[in-house]
Amino acid sequence: MDFNLSPEQKEFKEHALKFVKNEIIPVAQKFDESGEYPREIFQKAWELGLINTSIPESLGGNGFNNLEACLITETLAYGCMGMNSNFMANDLALLPILIGGNEEQKKKFITPFTESFKIASFCLTEPNNGSDAAGIKTTFTDKGDHWEVNGDKMWITNAGYADLFVVYGTIDPELKHKGISCLVMEKGVEGLEIGKKEDKMGHRASDTRGLKFNKVKVPKENMLGNPGDGWLIAMKTLDHSRPLVASSAVGGAQRALDCAVEYSKERTQFGKPISAHQAIQMMIADMAIKVEASRLLVHKAACMADNKQRNTDIASYAKAFAADSCMEITTDAVQIFGGYGYSKEYPVEKLMRDAKLLQIYEGTSQIQRLVIAREVLNK
Repeated sequence: MDFNLSPEQKEFKEHALKFVKNEIIPVAQKFDESGEYPREIFQKAWELGLINTSIPESLGGNGFNNLEACLITETLAYGCMGMNSNFMANDLALLPILIGGNEEQKKKFITPFTESFKIASFCLTEPNNGSDAAGIKTTFTDKGDHWEVNGDKMWITNAGYADLFVVYGTIDPELKHKGISCLVMEKGVEGLEIGKKEDKMGHRASDTRGLKFNKVKVPKENMLGNPGDGWLIAMKTLDHSRPLVASSAVGGAQRALDCAVEYSKERTQFGKPISAHQAIQMMIADMAIKVEASRLLVHKAACMADNKQRNTDIASYAKAFAADSCMEITTDAVQIFGGYGYSKEYPVEKLMRDAKLLQIYEGTSQIQRLVIAREVLNK
């Protein structure tokens, strides 16, 4: 058991941190206020090899393992959790193809993402089905030479800019999870309507929209696996993606801790820096404990995936604990800043708003606990 990063991993993390300090942190507040999509920053990250971390070398990717992908994600989220949602969405969308696709599908859909800058969307959630993914209402109807897609999706990241959509639907709603299937479709298909950008509390630089499918024709060869394989593909995808989301929470929490430590050393009350007051020291100590514990859970979940071990329980531990801790840590950072923490002139109020979504998407903290309970009780 070794908790040390390799020299190459340290070097790439420093590479990512340099990008974050130069390109993301200076403009994060501006993009948060305007809600503008950071396409140019997204492309710069792609050019530096910081995006699409799940693509193996055999398909033209950088060949990062899960741990290395989490290191990069944590670092990008340190700069802005909202922008990082856009970045992570590419991996989330490409993972089902890597997990459930055949070699021809991988070459057709994955390789273009290594050759030029492209954006992808993962389309699972619906207006009335979030946590209840097995209750999907979007239908895939067999029309002989193609699948016809009808239905709606909601809260889809990158939807307004995506070149590729990975869409979950059902061949028969009565089959519940056994009917769930997964199709890949490219932008511009007839019958695909992209909704308005959602005006959100946090992650404002992240593009989030609804989608409507009205008799969309998708070639038969665009289905991943067989009809009914979608549920298993989705669950395997989440085992890989939840550590990524958890690592985003670690990055945001570390940024909040660093801001709080720096401010506590500068702010004076009663004749000395507030960092000298035991009340503040206790808060900072608790924040540091939660950051480190979250990071260790993330690394364990990622390493288990790298070693081909089933990590469903640990991935949910990591996602639930890191997300909840990030919310607590960013809230404490605002408290340490006092009135200034409530002002948009300082970074911590944005960190607090961004942290909340991490407890909601990719499976809420409550759903993670249901997964964990099931895993524990069925051992």
